[in-house]
Amino acid sequence: MNQSERRRYLIQELMKENPQYNNLQIPSNKEEQKQLLRSLMNIRFASPISDEFAQIQDEYLREENQNRGIVQLEDLTEIKKDIYLWQGDITRLKVSAIVNAANSGMTGCYQPCHNCIDNCIHTYAGIQLRNYCNTMMKKQGHEESTGQAKITPAYNLPADYVIHTVGPIVHGGFLQKRHEKLLESCYRSCLEIAEENKLTSIAFCCISTGVFMFPNERAAEIAVKTVQKFKEETNSQIKVIFNVFKDEDLEIYWRLLCAK
Repeated sequence: MNQSERRRYLIQELMKENPQYNNLQIPSNKEEQKQLLRSLMNIRFASPISDEFAQIQDEYLREENQNRGIVQLEDLTEIKKDIYLWQGDITRLKVSAIVNAANSGMTGCYQPCHNCIDNCIHTYAGIQLRNYCNTMMKKQGHEESTGQAKITPAYNLPADYVIHTVGPIVHGGFLQKRHEKLLESCYRSCLEIAEENKLTSIAFCCISTGVFMFPNERAAEIAVKTVQKFKEETNSQIKVIFNVFKDEDLEIYWRLLCAK
């Protein structure tokens, strides 16, 4: 199978799972097909997939991820010892672990083609990630607490693992000390999990900014301070990448990292 054949197969199999899609026409345009496939993956609730589906999906996603461009740690510029700053799509990074800003359900974003990091990570990892997270959370028996984190395989992503953490939501933009403590806990929990699993590198997204409404400047200050404090206290040799997407965050992190 080539990529076009794999894509059509995956779309057809996902459509078969729900009778409401019986009359849905698969578009002829490649980009529209990609959007449809992503949407069907995003809205699909956790449930088993066949070995054939998994194999074809994995072949498809690995080629897609390769075509999007995989970024190696050695491609990044070290700002200070073991600290890096990189602007781009975190799902392209080949590191030990990338951090996902998850919600308390921990099974991903269900909004079709939403551009949040949670959606992107689950899209390019594949359906197995949601299934794994669902099993993990059912075993736990309750939603994940804010400030805590869990590690999962990364499946088809270039990274080895995904560390999912639940950041605080700043309702109405009224930042409180408890929000700051919880965000600090997110970073520390991720670092502790990385150390426990003997990981050598971790890429942090801008946890809780964006739709969670944590002020970008203060969030970055907490991120940098918490990482530096953890490394000093534990003598950790883990390489930390601060991954940003927006120009605003790039400027903030660059200023903070170069000021100390």
